[in-house]
Order: sequence, then C-alpha cells, then structure tokens
Amino acid sequence: MKSFHLARAAVAALIGVALTHVPAHAEIKNYEFQLVQPTVKAGADRIVTVRLVDKSTGKSVSDAVIFSTRLDMAPDGMQEMATKVTPMPGTEPGTYRFKATFGMAGRWQLSLGAKVQGETGSVENKLVVTAEQ
Repeated sequence: MKSFHLARAAVAALIGVALTHVPAHAEIKNYEFQLVQPTVKAGADRIVTVRLVDKSTGKSVSDAVIFSTRLDMAPDGMQEMATKVTPMPGTEPGTYRFKATFGMAGRWQLSLGAKVQGETGSVENKLVVTAEQ
C-alpha cells in the first residue's frame, strides 16, 4: 500500500512539473488584422495597409507569414469581381502592405490568412475596404 501512495505522489509531482514549464502564448483567437486606413481611391496600384494585433496586449505582431490573400467585392454582392493582390514590404513593424487595383468604387473585402510565429493554428480575417471615386 505504501508503494502505491509513493507512485501516486510521483505521478502528481511529474504532472505539476510539466504544467509549470508550459510556455505562455496567447491563443490564436487573440490575434486580428486591422485596417490602418479603411478607404482608398478607386484605381490601379493602390496600397492597403493592415496591422496584425495581439488583442490581449494591444501590441503589433511582426514576422507573421501571410499565406492567403483575396480581394473581391463580396460586401456588395459581387464576390466574382476579384482582383490580384501583391504583397509589399511593410513600413513599420507589425504592418503588412498590399498593392491591388480597385476597378470601381464600392466595398471590397480583403481576406487574409496568416501564421503567427510560435502559435498553433492560423489567423483568418475578412476586412472591408471602401474604394471611393
């Protein structure tokens, strides 16, 4: 009976040690993309800048890997009207820039997918950019 209690105590100690050495990371749901400027002028080669933010700290997140981009007019019921999105270098840490042609005025949906370094899962957001004449 004494060995059973010792084994049980050893298992409890190992579990306790394992739990105290888990690195503290924010959950992937705590990250989101935010538009720096919600409007652009309609036309070719317009730049859209977004910021990736850790909502739990309010800080910008650098070095994310953007693996998916799409820009279309889904908010105005024209999701088939899509345009090419070209990644551009960011101008400050935690910002991500994209060049695209906004063929007409209206609401455009920028869909982004990204991996955050050290996190499991991916950040996926849909942002609405308004193109004006």
